[in-house]
Order: sequence, then structure tokens, then C-alpha cells
Amino acid sequence: MTEKIELIRGQDGIELPFSGGNWVLLRDKGYSPVQMLVAAAGACGAYVYESILTKSHVPFTFHGVTVDYVRDESIVSQPVKEIAITFEVSVEESYQGKAERILKLVAKHCPVIQSLDPAIQIQETVAFR
Repeated sequence: MTEKIELIRGQDGIELPFSGGNWVLLRDKGYSPVQMLVAAAGACGAYVYESILTKSHVPFTFHGVTVDYVRDESIVSQPVKEIAITFEVSVEESYQGKAERILKLVAKHCPVIQSLDPAIQIQETVAFR
């Protein structure tokens, strides 16, 4: 299946057209392409984690995701070197072990993470509230 996304040159930089207002893909005017890449990995991972928790009958409340990343400054283009994704959820104590074990399935089922260079270190953790 082939899908298409068209980017346009807007007043402030390259933009991703959206009916609610274009997304400017330029740091300080919106989010940079690298930030969008990292955010996409976090969002995809979150959807996958929620789905697996639901299918595994783990009752939870999802609060958010924090994504930290490190760029490789030893390479001129400074590609992403590491991504740390932390899922913030409320899970009863009796289910927390299962919720932690499910983390190992996220990268295997997230198409965004699967599309990244395998040299990028991905770490998923859960923070219980």
C-alpha cells in the first residue's frame, strides 16, 4: 500500500497541511523534523502499549508519554542516537508486573520504531501513578 503526504513551502518554512492549521516543521516555529520523528515514535509506542494492555486485560488509565532523545554529536548531521519513552499510567499494584513485561512488545509492534535505523537505541519504561 502506498500512501502520500505532501509538504508545502509556507511563509515560515516547510509545512504539513492540516485542516486545523498547517504544522510548521521548523524548530522555534513549530517542531523540527527530528522532534517530529521522536514524537512519532513516542505516540506510536503509546498507541501500541495501550492496545496491548487492553488486549491483555490489564485495567489502566493512561496519563501521557515523555520522550527524551540524544543526538550523536560525533556525526556532522547529528542523527538520533537514543530514544527513551516513558509511559505514565495508573495500574493497580497487582497488575504492575504484567504492565512492565508488556513493554518488551512495544517496539516489536510499533511500525514507527520498526522503521528507524536499528542503531538507534530505544528504551521503553513505565512510570506508575
